[in-house]
Amino acid sequence: MILGHEKVPFLHLPTPLDYLPALSKDLGINLYVKRDDMTGLGTGGNKLRKLEYLLHEAQEKGATALVTVGGPQTNHGRLTAAVAAKFGLKCTIVAVGAYPGELSANLLLDRILGCEVYLVQKDGDASDAKLEERAVRETMDKYRAQGDVPFFIPLGGSSPVGILGYYECAQELTMQADEQNIRQPRVIAAVGSEGMYMGLFIGVKDIGSPLHITGIAITNSHMPDAQARAKSYFDECRAYLQFPWTVGKDAFDVRNDYHWNGYNNPVKQVREALYYMARKEAIILDPCYTGKAFYGLLDMVKKGDIRQGDSVIFVHSGGTAAINGPIHRIPMEQELMDGVIIKKPEA
Repeated sequence: MILGHEKVPFLHLPTPLDYLPALSKDLGINLYVKRDDMTGLGTGGNKLRKLEYLLHEAQEKGATALVTVGGPQTNHGRLTAAVAAKFGLKCTIVAVGAYPGELSANLLLDRILGCEVYLVQKDGDASDAKLEERAVRETMDKYRAQGDVPFFIPLGGSSPVGILGYYECAQELTMQADEQNIRQPRVIAAVGSEGMYMGLFIGVKDIGSPLHITGIAITNSHMPDAQARAKSYFDECRAYLQFPWTVGKDAFDVRNDYHWNGYNNPVKQVREALYYMARKEAIILDPCYTGKAFYGLLDMVKKGDIRQGDSVIFVHSGGTAAINGPIHRIPMEQELMDGVIIKKPEA
C-alpha cells in the first residue's frame, strides 16, 4: 500500500537496473538503464506500474470495461488493453487522429488483444479535446446501455492514483542504486502525460532519496513553462494524496529542448540516437519517448550539463512497438537498407 492506496500486483518487479559499459566508456560517465520496458504484459512498458493502482480502483467500483484515450499509436492504450484482457474486462481506446493507412505497431497489438479502437476524425471546427470528450461520453454511454460498468482511465494513466506506480518505483530505484553503490545519480526519464516523472519526483522527495529526477519533454504541450505545468500537476496530486509538504515550481527539472515541436514526430537525430544505443548495448529504444529522452541525455553530456564522471540512470519506459508504425518505419527503412545485401542466384 502506498499513501493509503492498494494495487493489483501483476508485474515482474523489480525491473533490472543494468550498467551500460560501452556507452559509459564512450561518454565518460557512469550510465545505467532502468529496464521498465521489461514489466511483462502486452510487451511491457512503464504504464503498467500505473495500471496496477488504477485496476484496483476500477475493481473497487465494479468495472466491467476500461475506457481510455491517447493517440492512434498510444502505448498506454495498448497496455490498458493488455490489462483488460488479462483480467477479463472489455476495453475501448478513444483516439483523435487519422487512420495511419495500415494496421500496424500498437494499433495492431490493440486488436490482437481484443480491444476496440475508436479513431475519431476531425469534425469541422471542433478542437481535439472536444472531439475526445464527446467520443468518450458516447463510449461510456454505450457500455452502460448494454449493462456494463465502464471505468475511465485518463491519458497515460496519469492521475493522482496512477502516479503511485512511480512513487513505488522511486523506492525500488533508490534501493537498487544503494545496493550497486551508485552515488548521487541523476535519473533521466521521458515526459509525456507526466505521470512517470511526477511519481518519481514525489516518491524521491517523500522518502528523502538522493536521486535527482530530470524529465525530458517529448511533446510541445509543455510549452512555454514546463516547470509551471509540473507545479500545477504536483498541487493536484498533493491535494488528493494529502502528503504534508510542498515545493515551488523551481524544484521541477523538466527540459523543453528536445521535442522538435511535436509529438511522435519522425526526427533524424532521434533515430540516430536509437541506432547508437542499439549498436553499443543491444537495447532497442522507441522513436517517440525514449529515443528523444536518450538524445537529450547525449546532448546534455555534450554541453557539459551532465559532467564527466557523473552517474546517470536512464529510464527505459518501453514503447518499441512504435518503430513498426509507417511514420517511423519508412524513414528507418530508407536509412538502413544499405546494409541489406540481396544476393541474386548464380546463373
